[in-house]
Amino acid sequence: QVQLAESGGDSVYAGGSLKLSCVVSGLPFADYCLGWFRQVPGAERELGAIAGISDIGTIAYADSVKGRFTISKDNSRNTLFLQMNDLTPADSAMYYCAATPKVGFARLAWEYNSWGQGTQVTVSS
Repeated sequence: QVQLAESGGDSVYAGGSLKLSCVVSGLPFADYCLGWFRQVPGAERELGAIAGISDIGTIAYADSVKGRFTISKDNSRNTLFLQMNDLTPADSAMYYCAATPKVGFARLAWEYNSWGQGTQVTVSS
């Protein structure tokens, strides 16, 4: 059974930092492309990953988080991370990790077939 479990969400003030984690089980972690997505309450989940990392370590970021967020993974711990710095209220959302066996890099939500339950990030001004 595939499971993705996010943690690390919290309430912080603008300018603060958080590090999200996603522990993955039930799939060959090192062989999968992994991504972070977010959804603002009352809105649709963003179609594109805010950050993604392929099986071979190719990394890409959405323009909205580039330079502030860093995605990484630890294959020995089957864990995906998202370091978020210089947070703003616009970053407030539910954050989801996702996985896909797609070879290469996957950017769009429909390309991912396994999802976590999400962790809430709230940034106050």
